[in-house]
Amino acid sequence: MFDDHKARAAAWFKELRDQIVATFEALEDSHSEGPFADMEAGRFEVSQTTRTADDGSDAGGGIMSVMRGGRVFEKVGVNWSEVYGTLGDRAQGAMAARKGIPGMKDDPRFWASGISLVAHMRNPRVPAVHMNTRMFWTPHAWWFGGGSDLNPCIEFDEDTAHFHATQKAHLDPHGEAHYPRLKDWADEYFFVPHRGRARGVGGIFMDDHCTGDWEKDFALTQDIGRAFLPAFAPLVEKRRVEEFTEAEKEAQLVHRGLYAEYNLVYDRGTKFGLETGHDANAVLMSLPPVAKWT
Repeated sequence: MFDDHKARAAAWFKELRDQIVATFEALEDSHSEGPFADMEAGRFEVSQTTRTADDGSDAGGGIMSVMRGGRVFEKVGVNWSEVYGTLGDRAQGAMAARKGIPGMKDDPRFWASGISLVAHMRNPRVPAVHMNTRMFWTPHAWWFGGGSDLNPCIEFDEDTAHFHATQKAHLDPHGEAHYPRLKDWADEYFFVPHRGRARGVGGIFMDDHCTGDWEKDFALTQDIGRAFLPAFAPLVEKRRVEEFTEAEKEAQLVHRGLYAEYNLVYDRGTKFGLETGHDANAVLMSLPPVAKWT
């Protein structure tokens, strides 16, 4: 039964990846006025990633799609992966709430698939953004995770309201308790302790999600993914044409430093990806192209 579940989840994450890549390239093509409109439209560079087990056998891989130097997106990565193998002790320790699964030591097989996205924008008035959704399976347990959060260096209350309202509208059909719970989870998860502040204006986040009803949990995860483009793309269209100041560009570079600190020090996905031997360039594609520390 779970072979079918895994195949459906992996196919869905790949389909979402394809939709996002097409939409982002269309945003590049349609940017005909405002800052950077005279630049050439950006395109994704697509490459296959592979993973090899310690014994040399195939351990899965994925698709890494990165656009650099676009006129709207300065750097954006949209990665899809499907990986499998066995979890070592350090990888098990990077699994947070699930690291104590009974039986894992005796049978450490795993399978995981998902999509991961981070966008750093050319115009500082356009917010950076992060999104991922994923499914994880072991012989002993399975679960879903994911969410998306907005990371503007210049905050606009109406943008934040739109981003959150769109996510709420997609979650409410699954139960009105989901949005406030996942919003609070994102506020907690995307907090940067050593700076004493959030890295952005939040969004939604969940991990270790398993009610025992796979279809129900998969449907919720799909709608977390479906919420992303209508939550984010209108903000890009609205802000990309606005003029900006040197002070705003400086604020963007400093904010990117905060983002890099979080991803390198705290992000569970970064830690797990590196511990399980996934392609380091794919794991670290979330880092901004240029950042600044004061």
